[in-house]
Amino acid sequence: MPRPPVPRAEGGTELVAGSKRHFGNLPAEVTSFVGRRRELSEARQSLTRTRLLTLTGAGGLGKTRLALRLASEVQRSFPDGTWVVDLSPVEDGALLARTVVTALCSDRTSALPPMAALIAHLADSRSLLVLDNCEHLLDACAALTRVLLAAAPDLQVVATSRQALGVDGESLLTVPPLSAPDPQCPPPLASMARYDAVQVFVERASAVVGGFTLTEEDRLAVAGICHRLDGMPLAIELAAAWLRVLSPRQILSYLNDRFGLLDRGCRVAPPRQQTLRAAIDWSYDLCTPQEQCGWARLSAFCGEFDLEAAEAVCVGDELDRRQILDVVSQLVDKSVLIRNGGHGTVRYRMLETIHQYGRARLHQTGEETVVRRRHRDYYQQLVARAESDWFSARQDAWFATLRRELANIRTALEFCLTAPQESHAGLQLASSLWSHGLIAGGMDEARHWLGQALTLETGPSTARVKALWVDGWLAFLRGDTVVGRDRLAECQALAGRLGDAESLAHAVEFGGLAALFENDFPAAASLLEEALDRHRATGDLWAQWTALFLLALTHCLTRDPRAATMAQQCLALCETHDALLARSYALWLLGLQHWLHGENRQAITRLRDSLRLTRSGCNLLGSAQCLEVLAWATAQEGDSEHAATLLGAAQTARQSVGAALPGLGHLLHHHTECENRLRNALGDTAYDEAVRAGIELTRSQVSDYALDGSVAIAASNGTSEPATPLTRRERQVVELLAQGLTDRQIAAKLVISQRTAEGHVQRILAKLGLTSRTQAATWALKESRFWNDSCAGESQPGR
Repeated sequence: MPRPPVPRAEGGTELVAGSKRHFGNLPAEVTSFVGRRRELSEARQSLTRTRLLTLTGAGGLGKTRLALRLASEVQRSFPDGTWVVDLSPVEDGALLARTVVTALCSDRTSALPPMAALIAHLADSRSLLVLDNCEHLLDACAALTRVLLAAAPDLQVVATSRQALGVDGESLLTVPPLSAPDPQCPPPLASMARYDAVQVFVERASAVVGGFTLTEEDRLAVAGICHRLDGMPLAIELAAAWLRVLSPRQILSYLNDRFGLLDRGCRVAPPRQQTLRAAIDWSYDLCTPQEQCGWARLSAFCGEFDLEAAEAVCVGDELDRRQILDVVSQLVDKSVLIRNGGHGTVRYRMLETIHQYGRARLHQTGEETVVRRRHRDYYQQLVARAESDWFSARQDAWFATLRRELANIRTALEFCLTAPQESHAGLQLASSLWSHGLIAGGMDEARHWLGQALTLETGPSTARVKALWVDGWLAFLRGDTVVGRDRLAECQALAGRLGDAESLAHAVEFGGLAALFENDFPAAASLLEEALDRHRATGDLWAQWTALFLLALTHCLTRDPRAATMAQQCLALCETHDALLARSYALWLLGLQHWLHGENRQAITRLRDSLRLTRSGCNLLGSAQCLEVLAWATAQEGDSEHAATLLGAAQTARQSVGAALPGLGHLLHHHTECENRLRNALGDTAYDEAVRAGIELTRSQVSDYALDGSVAIAASNGTSEPATPLTRRERQVVELLAQGLTDRQIAAKLVISQRTAEGHVQRILAKLGLTSRTQAATWALKESRFWNDSCAGESQPGR
C-alpha cells in the first residue's frame, strides 16, 4: 500500500517518504582520488557488518574524500539514494535535523518537525547517509544517528569525525596518513609512485605547473616534503600550490615554518580547510581547556611516550595526576594523539604537524621551560634507574627501553645544553648513558653530548669526573688517544682532589684502560687489579665486571695463564646475574682466548654463540668484535672467501659503531696478518670482491652468513615466503639493469670497473635462476620490495 504524502513544509515541493525520485547528492570529484585502497577495502567490508561506520583521524588527513569515494563505490547498493550532509557550517546542534532534511531533498514545506520528517522519509528506504564533519556537534550527531538507525532498519550511516560518535554498534576506521618515503633511504625514481603521498604531490603539482613530472633532481626533495608533512593530504596539496613560485627544494627548506608557508589554500574550500593552521585551529577549539593544556604540554615529548611519562610531564596547574588519563583518552578520541601498541604497553605520539602546533601553544602559555624541565627530570630519572640496574636480568629490557626513548632523551639533553642553569643536569644525563652507548655503539653522538656538557659545566664535581672518564673511554675506543690522555689526566687530578671513593675507582680503571690501549700491559694489569678491588669496596657490580673484563683481556693478550680463569669468571658473573648483553662480550673474550691458543674450532663455537646474542642488532660493538675475530679463525680454517667476506662485514660494523676496532695494537697486528693471508690465497681481485660482498650485507644477512654461511634475507612481509637473495650492491645493479643500462654504464654509475659490473650481473642471474638480462630487468620491475631490504634494519643509534 503506497505511503501517503508528507505534509508540506515552508514553500517547496513535497517530501514523499520512500520516493525514488532522489538518488543522492554525491558531488562530482574535481581532483583525482589517490590511493587509499586498503582503507576503502576495509570500509566496504565494514559496511557489510555494521550500519554505522565512523571514519576518524586528525584534520587534513582526507576523511571527507575517503567517505565520498566510499559512497560512490557502494551507491548501487542503495536504491533510495546516497546522501551527503556537510555539517561544518552548522554551529547549533538544534539545527542538525533540519540541515539533514534540507540535504536529503529540496522540499522545505513539511509541517512535521524536522526529526519526524526525517524518520518518515527514511523509515522504509534503503539509503546511505554520509554525515561529514561531526566532531563539533558530537552529542547531537550521536542522538540523531541513534534515532534514525532505530527507526529505519535499512538505513546505513557513514560519519566523518575527529572523534567517535559513541553510538552502540558503531564501527571505527582510523584514517592514517598517506604512505610517504623515508628521505633517509628514498626509493629509486621509478618506485616513488608507489607512495600515495608522492602521487598526491605530483598530481596537484601538475595542476599548478602544467606538465610537472617528478625527476631525479627533485626526488629527494619531494620525498622530504611528503615525509615532513606526515603524509597529510591537505598539507601536501598546500605545499604543491607553492610550485608556482618555488622549487621542491625551496619548499622543503621553508617547511621549518610549515604554518607560515602553508597559509594559502583553495578559496572555495570551507574556511577550516583553506590553510593547515585553520584545520588544526578547528581541532584545538573543539578541545576543553584541560585537553588544550594537555595538548600543549604533551608537545614537550619527541616521538612516542607512555602514560607514565605523560603523567610526570603534564601534572601541574590546571591538571592533576588523576585527570591525565582522561585527557590522554580524549586526545586519542579526538585524533590529536595516535595510539601505538607493542612493547607490552600502549604508547602515544603526535603527527609532527600536530606536535609543532602544540609546541607553539606551549610557548604562548609561558610555561615551556617548566614543562620541558619536568620532561628532562623524568628521563634523567629513567636513565639513572637503567644505569643502577644495568647488570641484571633486565639488561636487555633496559637497553630496549633506552633505545625506544632515545628521541626523548635527545630532547632532554638539548634542553639541558641550551637552557640557562641546566648544564649540570646535562652532564649527569649524558654520562649516565655510557653503558648504553658502549653496547649500542652510538659513540659519536655520546661524545657530542659529553663534549658540549663538559664545555658548559666546568666546575669541580663528581659528575664532571664521571663525564671525563666516560668521554675518555669512548675517545680511546674511537682511536682518539690524544683526547683520551687529556681526559685521563684531568679525571685523575679531579678525582684525587675530591677524594670520592667511586670517582677514584673509575679514575684508576680509566688509567688501566689507557695503558691497555697503549700496550703497556704490566701497568694495565696493576691498575685494573687495583680498580677491581676499589669497585668491590664500593659495591658497583657493573664496574666490577668491566674491570674484570679488561683485566682478563690484558692477561689474554699477554698469554698470561690466568686469562682463561678470569674469562670464565666474567662469563660466570654474567650468568649469575643473567646479564645477556654483557655475556656476549664474555663469550667473545673466550673465543679470542681459544683463537690465540690455536684452538680454532672452539673459538668459532664461542664467537658464534656470542653473535647469536647480538643478533637482535642491539649490541653493535659486540657484533663488530665477533665478526673480526671470527674472520681470523675462519681464515686459519682455510675458508678464505668466507673469511674475507666476514672482514668486509666487520668493517661495516666498525663504521656503524664508530669504533677504531681492532684498536689495540696486538689485535690490529692480527687483522693485518689475516688480510695478507687472504690476499695471498685469493689474489687481490677476488679478495676485494669478497670484502665488498661483506660490506654490502645488511645486518640480518650478516648474522645468517656468519652463523651458517647463508645470505638469505628474512621476508619483510612477515610471511614464510623467501625474499630476494641479492646483496645491497646487487640490488643496485639490478635496478640499473631494469633501466636498460649496459655493463659499462652500470660501472660508471656505481664507480666500479666494467669487469666488476659484469661479475655482479652474472651472479644476479645465477642467484635468481635466470638466463638473460631481460629476464633480470623484468624481475626487478615486478619485485616491489627489492630495494627496500637495503634500508631494513639499517638505522643506527645515535642518528
